[in-house]
Amino acid sequence: MSVLKTGHVGLNVTDLSRSVAFYQKVLDLTVYAEREVDGRRYAMLGLGDTLMLTLWQQSEGGFPTDLPGLHHLSFEVADRAAVEQAEAVLRELGATFIHDGIVRHGEQATSGGVFFTDPDGVRLEIYAPELGGDAPAPTPGAPTCGFF
Repeated sequence: MSVLKTGHVGLNVTDLSRSVAFYQKVLDLTVYAEREVDGRRYAMLGLGDTLMLTLWQQSEGGFPTDLPGLHHLSFEVADRAAVEQAEAVLRELGATFIHDGIVRHGEQATSGGVFFTDPDGVRLEIYAPELGGDAPAPTPGAPTCGFF
């Protein structure tokens, strides 16, 4: 393989309408398609011409963090101002934060962001490679996105 990059990510959700609204508002994604096939619903969301996320309404309950599988999804933004904008939207939505506000990645890192969950408990991160400012690292001995 000469070139390998992540394509889109597919998530199971409990309420498609709620999840579509959340990801549109938080990540400013566009809905490319939302369909129902044989009573089963899904949506495809992206940015520009890039499909980023598919949501499949086929789950019940909350995301189990104590089972093998997805740890978290991370989205990179340009700078601290974009992280601050995301944090404001998340607070407006009443999102659950894993760390209080904007934090730095690990020991002496220049990057950092906000860590939170979606409506079904999937752990998410929005970060900037160069955070600037004086945000602390909440877990100096391990990656900030690591053990919650």
